[in-house]
Amino acid sequence: MRTSADFSHTVRSGVRNGRRNLVLYVVSTSPDAPSQVGFIVAKTVGNAVTRNLVKRRLREIVVETIRSHPYGVNVVVRALPASADATWGELVNDYQRAFSKVSPRLREETAEPLAESRQRDTSTRAVVKAAVSKGDDVRDPSEA
Repeated sequence: MRTSADFSHTVRSGVRNGRRNLVLYVVSTSPDAPSQVGFIVAKTVGNAVTRNLVKRRLREIVVETIRSHPYGVNVVVRALPASADATWGELVNDYQRAFSKVSPRLREETAEPLAESRQRDTSTRAVVKAAVSKGDDVRDPSEA
């Protein structure tokens, strides 16, 4: 993730879960778009050496998520100041727990629009079927 707009969209529209060492934001994208990951490590985490260490650790932790979700997910990981003193195990544990909490809510979020579109499709088919049985001119209602 490179642009400020991508970060903003994920942070504002995404599903969020906070832990002691990090806050995780995840938003679903189109199923054919490659997954993207971004990191926010502010100066409050520590000096440049500490921030880069935290960033490298988080990048390595997120690799597994990208392997399991190569398409359709944008993730932003915000490192909190406590992450500077956290061990590798604590960071892994916090990330995995946060992602496991976010995943079901993300599926619910993506399932709702799918259910709505399916409902529209079935009602459209019913209208078209009724029009065909009457012999009326059949047009796509979305084109009107």
